[in-house]
Amino acid sequence: MLLPRIKGPRDLDRLSQEELDRLAAEIRSFLVDAVSKTGGHLGPNLGVVELTIALHRVFDSPKDKVLFDTGHQAYVHKLLTGRQDFAGLRTKGGLSGYPSRAESEHDVIENSHASTVLGWADGIAKANEVLGKEDHHVAAVIGDGALTGGMAWEALNNIAAAKDRPLVIVVNDNERSYGPTIGGLANHLATLRTTDGYERFLARGKDLLERTPVVGKPLYETLHGAKKGLKDFIAPQGMFEDLGLKYIGPIDGHDIEALESALQRAKRFSGPVIVHCLTQKGRGYEPAVQDEADRFHAVGVIHPDTGLPVSTDAASWTSVFADEMVKLGKERKDIVAITAAMLQPVGLKKFADAYPDRIFDVGIAEQHGATSAAGLATGGAHPVFAVYATFLNRAFDQVLMDVALHKCGVTFVLDRAGVTGTDGASHNGMWDMSILQVVPGLRLAAPRDAEQLRAQLNEAVLVKDAPTVVRFSKGVVGPAVPAVGRIGGMDVLRAPGAEVTLPDVLLVSVGALAPMCLEIADLLDKQGITTTVVDPRWVKPVDEALAPLADRHRVVVTVEDNSRAGGVGSAVAQALRDAGVDVPLRDFGIPSRFLDHATRKEVMAEIGLTAPDIARQVTGLVAKLDGRYDSEPAAAVD
Repeated sequence: MLLPRIKGPRDLDRLSQEELDRLAAEIRSFLVDAVSKTGGHLGPNLGVVELTIALHRVFDSPKDKVLFDTGHQAYVHKLLTGRQDFAGLRTKGGLSGYPSRAESEHDVIENSHASTVLGWADGIAKANEVLGKEDHHVAAVIGDGALTGGMAWEALNNIAAAKDRPLVIVVNDNERSYGPTIGGLANHLATLRTTDGYERFLARGKDLLERTPVVGKPLYETLHGAKKGLKDFIAPQGMFEDLGLKYIGPIDGHDIEALESALQRAKRFSGPVIVHCLTQKGRGYEPAVQDEADRFHAVGVIHPDTGLPVSTDAASWTSVFADEMVKLGKERKDIVAITAAMLQPVGLKKFADAYPDRIFDVGIAEQHGATSAAGLATGGAHPVFAVYATFLNRAFDQVLMDVALHKCGVTFVLDRAGVTGTDGASHNGMWDMSILQVVPGLRLAAPRDAEQLRAQLNEAVLVKDAPTVVRFSKGVVGPAVPAVGRIGGMDVLRAPGAEVTLPDVLLVSVGALAPMCLEIADLLDKQGITTTVVDPRWVKPVDEALAPLADRHRVVVTVEDNSRAGGVGSAVAQALRDAGVDVPLRDFGIPSRFLDHATRKEVMAEIGLTAPDIARQVTGLVAKLDGRYDSEPAAAVD
């Protein structure tokens, strides 16, 4: 076995070409075996085995910076940099599913949001130049899918302007992000893939012309001098070179020798170079190759021989949304859908199949997607833009200035809201209810169960003069949580008996945390503390009935799966102050820090967002109001 002998990148230098090919096969076998047990990003990593080997053979990491856009293709990089214990991948205390500075000096970028790597590379290359680090190199790996993002082209514009600043851009072209890459750039790269390179044309022409008496050599030199025109005719990579970027490729991304040759040439060049590599997502694992949807981009625990899931989950939040969107599409011809290169993950595949003329994939371009949605609304349609909650952060200015300022009826559906867990810090959807609080006119819904998701999505698409947001969690949707009454627009989930004239606690439950909030109320009841539990349904704006209701309780408690800073608790506190309601309020949510990868349950326990933790603190607060805080400690809550 060769893989266990690789403790760091320089161990690759001793291997022959035959051994490198054997190593690539071992890595693929290792990945299928390891990731099938834990789940993770399988397809992307199977596609970059040879490319990653070649990168670490040519560049001297960590002195040279090898950067990965998004980072879901960094498992091979981890294996080659001494991290081969994948037993705890994406679990607490185990390896992160993305590059992690805490794990290795070889890891640089860990934000795992797409299209950022070229900005990083530009900055590091500039730092090398300013500090005189002439022997330091930068290699940035970016997928063709990530090149659909505007940030990538903003960076290219700057990179190309410095024609004597070395920087190697490796385009990992597998025709996909999650699904097949779309758009004008995708068509351009497809042309490059299917056209013979002009260098081979010139090589054959040179051989023929130099054997032609008298006119042969001058004619060849004339043609060679006109090669820019030939390039555009034979292999139209001119788009890159028009920017001032040297172009090498296309290169077979599974030929280590060819990759090394191309990367060495790029490394020696004194300016920015694009190395265009053609790879196959899921390579070497037939179930992945045959999966047309996303080539096993991300999998749960699977049977390694078949690629089939070990267990079948119950209905997910995403699937409930997917089915309701199809129903809405049938009822209303003006409903259109937008995705940012994530058709399947956000649940729009069924809508696309049913209404192919009403689905728009904008690529990894959330900013453009939001503004395009404003245009669609202005034109008379009602767009539903489904996106992971963490990725809406990227389009905040467009939500504010293009959608809200222009009073456009656009519905944003935020999947994976709240603590998501295993994907780590950058994928927790913990900021949306904070950043959206400042958007005038925006209305934000947090459904507590499948029935409410359907109802509130239907309510959202009726709004024509403002942005609406519907956010829900990752994973399986829980059981229905029925209301026992309604106050204003709020559902009452639990109410004390009529004999209680002044209940102790008004518990404001946000979204999918409703079952936990009911458990908190049960625990408080055991301590003799009476509790009203309400679900505001629409958390922005704060329901006008909330302040008068709060005034009839001794304490207000808010519980949300979002950052405490500027979240729903803060909005409720402000609403109470504005109404002159002077009732103590305690807000429970996610602390303002980045959360390490672990299961959702483990993360929630770590940050104290569990029923026993919250009940214990509320018990203490009520005891303090009763004047028995110092002399008579509150009983522990189990």
